[in-house]
Amino acid sequence: MAKAASSRQRDLVFYLRDAGITALMTLPIAFPMFGFYLIMGGEGRASGGYGTGVEPRLIWVVVAVLSVFVGRFIISFLRNDPALTGVTQKSAIETRRYMSETIGPWIGPGLLSLALLWPLLPFVDRWLLDLGILVLTYIMLGWGLNIVVGLAGLLDLGYVAFYAVGAYSYALIALNFDLSFWQCLPLAGGFAALFGILLGFPVLRLRGDYLAIVTLGFGEIIRIILLNWYEFTKGPDGISGIPRPSFFGLPFTNQEGATTSFHKFFGIEYESTHRIVFMYYLILGLALLTNAFTKRIRKLPVGRAWEALREDEVACRALGINPRNTKLTAFAVGAMFAGFAGSFFATRQGFISPESFTFIESAIILAIVVLGGMGSQLGIVLAAVFLIGMTELFRELEQFRMLAFGAGMVAIMVWRPRGLLTRREPTVSLKDNRSEI
Repeated sequence: MAKAASSRQRDLVFYLRDAGITALMTLPIAFPMFGFYLIMGGEGRASGGYGTGVEPRLIWVVVAVLSVFVGRFIISFLRNDPALTGVTQKSAIETRRYMSETIGPWIGPGLLSLALLWPLLPFVDRWLLDLGILVLTYIMLGWGLNIVVGLAGLLDLGYVAFYAVGAYSYALIALNFDLSFWQCLPLAGGFAALFGILLGFPVLRLRGDYLAIVTLGFGEIIRIILLNWYEFTKGPDGISGIPRPSFFGLPFTNQEGATTSFHKFFGIEYESTHRIVFMYYLILGLALLTNAFTKRIRKLPVGRAWEALREDEVACRALGINPRNTKLTAFAVGAMFAGFAGSFFATRQGFISPESFTFIESAIILAIVVLGGMGSQLGIVLAAVFLIGMTELFRELEQFRMLAFGAGMVAIMVWRPRGLLTRREPTVSLKDNRSEI
């Protein structure tokens, strides 16, 4: 036992040293690429010249080096190559199991703590806050689609349709009936769930690629309806002036009026970032609610029926489980959370149009679920941070941004073809049943 522990510690030291050397080799490249930002314009342009300036961004150098360090450590840890450390295959497997047992339980709480403290960190500016909101939105969408794809095993390529239904439901109800965000939120989720049931009925007998084609067509039908029904959805012009949520009736505004604003009520100076921070914690709360609901419902009979349906529909029917009701509940619950996310998207943007709900959005959400690991909640978080965060970091490179997105997906499929986190404990294990007997 002592010899095995010593071997695991030696392997861990090797992984850390290898990652550290790789990160140091990256530093000379990361410093000129990410450490400076060229600013064009200014006083020189006003005077007829071309003024330029250089803004240091050393924090991005640190982020790049740390990313390389973590990435190299993960690659070394996950590679099934005993020659990497000169140890046996058994020792390599024991090392990975030791790392997963010691570090694995801390990953979730660590990410949650980082998410809660993200707006309070000193280096977080307006752009990073918006990036956090975007990543959390896709995490919530990924957790919602995970119910349909990861738990029930139903391939859905039209998930963005429920996202659009939630956004347009909130916008139309809030504008026409003058209801608040919290009053419109359950209504939007209910309408999206209703559309999920409407989609579920025609596809009850379909599986695999045929199911994917029908759901893809459903998503395009919704988008075309939103685009052409001008009297109801304003068509390509979109819907603007969507009301923003308030903090328990306190609006985030600096305008003089009878209504007490947020900064006046708390006696602080007005800042435009107050509303952004509130929106961040709002989507964080909605995402955590989605996660808690999913983890709870997968232990209930309906969640276990989803997993049985995913494994074998014929055996599921033989056990007395109704596949029709099981599929409909999966589509309805998954669509409901997409409707909640759509409501948040509408109130955050203040403007929605059919161009925001194209097929590429469904593809990105499905890629997050598949690359994160089918049925893995934590894997979806890591995949969303990697795919969405990396894409936004390379946005300034314009035409190379999608190249980086594709390269990242290829890298994941090469090193982890079954997803980032493929190993997941079953919802109900035999060991738990024995302990109860």
